[in-house]
Amino acid sequence: MGAEQLGFEGMPRRLYACTPSRLNTWLDCPRRYRMTYLDRPMPPKGPPWAHNSVGASVHNALAAWWRLAERERTPEAAGTLLARGWLTDGFRDEAQSAQMRGRAREMVERYVAGLDPSDEPLGVERTVATRTDRIAVSGRIDRLDARGSELVVVDYKTGRHILTADDARGSLAMAIYAVASSRVLRRPCHRVELHHLPSGEIAVWEHTDESLQRHIRRAEQIAAEASAADDAYRARVPAPRRGEGGAIDHAPFDELFPPRPGNLCAWCDFARHCPEGRQAAPQKDPWAALPVDA
Repeated sequence: MGAEQLGFEGMPRRLYACTPSRLNTWLDCPRRYRMTYLDRPMPPKGPPWAHNSVGASVHNALAAWWRLAERERTPEAAGTLLARGWLTDGFRDEAQSAQMRGRAREMVERYVAGLDPSDEPLGVERTVATRTDRIAVSGRIDRLDARGSELVVVDYKTGRHILTADDARGSLAMAIYAVASSRVLRRPCHRVELHHLPSGEIAVWEHTDESLQRHIRRAEQIAAEASAADDAYRARVPAPRRGEGGAIDHAPFDELFPPRPGNLCAWCDFARHCPEGRQAAPQKDPWAALPVDA
């Protein structure tokens, strides 16, 4: 019997399950995408990054602060939570870690001093999800606020780069979170905010329904490319082979997952497995993204 007789033509299309991070990884570098999401076992990563430890420590402290009883939500409590949960991976030495811990503590204390402890968020580290006829996308929001009749998506940032409204406008993840939050909670959500804790600056963008849908269509286009490559990968045997010294033989897959060498290669977790990336940019020290005087 043919596929049409079995009714396969009328079956719903399989949705591509993804996160904004997965979509952005495909955009940045298909080879890194393959090593992150498809190669099993995953190739060993490089050493952890100190700036990731800072970011995770700050995010964890702020999430825990909102879980305290309202009367306990003080700047000092935020600093204590930061110190207790401080992550030490990636720093040059204990002195550098201690210096950054002190800076991060000051940063979260200053930030929460500007918050109203009684202004309860609708969600902290909340997972939201939505789907279209092509993708099933999910992700975790740092904070979801209710302001009047609207929802606001808040994302904490701890890097050196000061953000602008263009960063908020162009963020695929933030737009997806806004759409997903609106659908889950049945309330409008157009405003997205990037809270840059080191500077105290807030980058804001007010989406329209049309601009949000443009981001969703873009996500679907990225997903279509990645999904087709996923299917082709799974249909191929063998999986990537290890050459002399454990090096990965990328050649059989580079048509589907080409490298995109550039400056970002200096920060890639898989640089050791990518000759093109190492040639494009020397690998950074694990603490290279910290403030220059750290």
